[in-house]
Amino acid sequence: MTKVISLLSGIIFGIGLTVSEMANPAKILGFLNLSGGWDPSLIFVMAGAILLCLPFFYLMKNKTKPLFVENFSISQIKNIDSQLFIGSSLFGFGWGVVGLCPGPAIASLSFMNKYSIIFITSMLVGFFAIKFIKIKV
Repeated sequence: MTKVISLLSGIIFGIGLTVSEMANPAKILGFLNLSGGWDPSLIFVMAGAILLCLPFFYLMKNKTKPLFVENFSISQIKNIDSQLFIGSSLFGFGWGVVGLCPGPAIASLSFMNKYSIIFITSMLVGFFAIKFIKIKV
């Protein structure tokens, strides 16, 4: 049942990303371009998502477990180290340059956009390559 709920949630998320144009790199880059031609429309997408989720966060705040799994999955890592800083910086830089992050990139595969395919392929190569690269920073 958990896998079905996950699949349905992913499909709904992908549809939402597509309808809101968050799977469109030009729309994201327009939002991130503060120096000229700024497109503020994605603020409404984010505000709508926050308003929709707020009641559910309130209802779930005192629960001992989520609705569809046995326990909450909360990271025990609390420190901000150089790996976290570098990784999040690379993520933000890549998102700003390309206009895609993993969720919208996967949703945009339905359009068979060659840039999305290149992005996803590069992302997967990075996922597997990091297992072989031991960088101490």
